[in-house]
Amino acid sequence: MLALLKASLPQVETHLLANDYNAWVVAGNPHVDLIWVYRRVRNSGRVSLGAAWQWLWQSLALRRERYDWVIVANGDESPRAIRRGLSVRGTRTVARCADASNYPGLTDPLPTDAASHEVDRLLALLEPLGIYSSPKKNFPTYKLPKESSSFALNWLGERGLAPGRYVALGLGARRPKKQPSTAQVLAWSAYLKQRWDLDTVFMWTPGKSDDPLYPGDDDVAQPVLAAQAPQIHPFRGPLPDALGLIWSARTSIFPDSGLMHFAAASPGGVLGFFAETDVSPAPAQWAPRGPRTDYLEAEKSVSELSEELVYERLAKLLA
Repeated sequence: MLALLKASLPQVETHLLANDYNAWVVAGNPHVDLIWVYRRVRNSGRVSLGAAWQWLWQSLALRRERYDWVIVANGDESPRAIRRGLSVRGTRTVARCADASNYPGLTDPLPTDAASHEVDRLLALLEPLGIYSSPKKNFPTYKLPKESSSFALNWLGERGLAPGRYVALGLGARRPKKQPSTAQVLAWSAYLKQRWDLDTVFMWTPGKSDDPLYPGDDDVAQPVLAAQAPQIHPFRGPLPDALGLIWSARTSIFPDSGLMHFAAASPGGVLGFFAETDVSPAPAQWAPRGPRTDYLEAEKSVSELSEELVYERLAKLLA
């Protein structure tokens, strides 16, 4: 969306408002002229008075910018984001919502659209500005920072691995039904080594599952680590370092998660997993988009997917 906006209106100054948890994603983005970072007032049920005070002063500074347009960049209705966008008091504000009367001052409401993909829903937010996306596939892109690439090369070298000679396999999903089982991780990694002579870099979200700030997968990863499979190289680290390893992988395997979408923008692409999509996010909305992507959808749990089906999809990405 940012790329299309800047390409269509190159003379326009574009500012981006992001919280301190997500702002790093757009650091150095050539389509953004200025990034405003705010601290989250509510975090895991806790209220930060310092963050609330900071937002008060920051919102006043944003109002002084006198924006012509404020775009609430959510694919679906987000009352908190819409209220934050309206507080900036731009001349016109665009947002998706079911009932615009709930948001006095919202000048350009767009209907909710649960059937289409998130990328398309975000691109459509530019239509009130007279900007329309082309019917061709629009793939999100990400430029890997040099620090992430350098980390990956050093980390791989210490373990005798080379770029393109391994697959990144992750557990990054908050719901167990989306995660591969221990037996699947061990079987897939053994197959990749035997059939393709590829090692496996196994990664997961650090932390305990009961962490109120961000639940981790240490407990889920432990049985895989206990097996001590020689072809599996565990990685437990921060996101920027994980991205460096994903960018150097032959391909990646991830459940529906942020890392799956990053991997979709990587050179090797990704095989993503979805499960129980009648009650959870579905591929129609959240499938990975990129030149080398595929996904599998399980009726109830990823653990029920057959090895043959997984290997068939992997072969297409590895060929």
